[in-house]
Amino acid sequence: MKAVYLERFGGPEVLQYGDLPDPVAGPGEVVIDVAAASVNAADWKFRSGQYARHSGAAFPLIPGRDFSGSVGALGAGVDDLKVGDAVFGVLDVGREGTYCERLAIKAAIIAKKPARLSHVDAAAVALTGLTAVNSIADTLKLQRGETILIQGGAGGVAGFAIQFAKHLGARVITTTSAANGDYVVGLGADQVIDYNAQDFTKVVHGCDAVFDTVGGDVAEKCFAVLRPGGRAAFIASGVEAPKATRPDATSLRPPVGRSRQAMEQIAKLIESGAVRPSAIKTYPLAQAVEAHRLSQSRHFRGKLVFQVR
Repeated sequence: MKAVYLERFGGPEVLQYGDLPDPVAGPGEVVIDVAAASVNAADWKFRSGQYARHSGAAFPLIPGRDFSGSVGALGAGVDDLKVGDAVFGVLDVGREGTYCERLAIKAAIIAKKPARLSHVDAAAVALTGLTAVNSIADTLKLQRGETILIQGGAGGVAGFAIQFAKHLGARVITTTSAANGDYVVGLGADQVIDYNAQDFTKVVHGCDAVFDTVGGDVAEKCFAVLRPGGRAAFIASGVEAPKATRPDATSLRPPVGRSRQAMEQIAKLIESGAVRPSAIKTYPLAQAVEAHRLSQSRHFRGKLVFQVR
């Protein structure tokens, strides 16, 4: 099969495009004929060697966490899917490997693709949707009428989170560049802060919740805008949430567990029209180096997706 892989950790230039052996479905697994795979910040962090869990892994390694495609083969014991089913999903926690034409995955953690979504759109919402729903509903437990600040609103996860928070009945404030202001308003943001022109800590206060997708100094400053008893969730600050800078605030790291039920919830949000896929820029798989350079720059809107087939 064709795949993008690396023989060592490093910059975008370590990505290679070539042939690797086809996977085989083990018990409880299916082989997916991948149609599309999305690019996430986790992919270039993995490629550059930032995840300790992969330090002893044997090369070659394939990046990528989410996908859409069709079932190509069934492993022993799989009786709830059939060959040809259109499905989408996210690899199990700790696994990478969707930048390829075929992959093996547990049948229990994938779901049937919504008919109204193309494979490109389904790949774009798989991990972003899973992360956003887990962060907003399961971790922050956002309620109708509450106010949430979502950092980095033009990104894939944040864009899904804006729409989902509005679906839940919350008031949404978000940060983005001036160029993306209209875009995030179109997603449902009630208030937009241009991070190049304004310090969000000077114009926002009393939030019930904050969802940070940016990390770094932005994450550390998030606690300043919370009301007493407020909570903040972080997905760009490593495996642990930053320590709260005040005793009356709660700092949380969403676990983002994988399950078919979670993927089906994303499918229902899409099918109901509560959430739509964000802006998407597509690449052929052979242009992974260019896609990673753009992803790592963070100067883009929505999602980057490989059209594998």
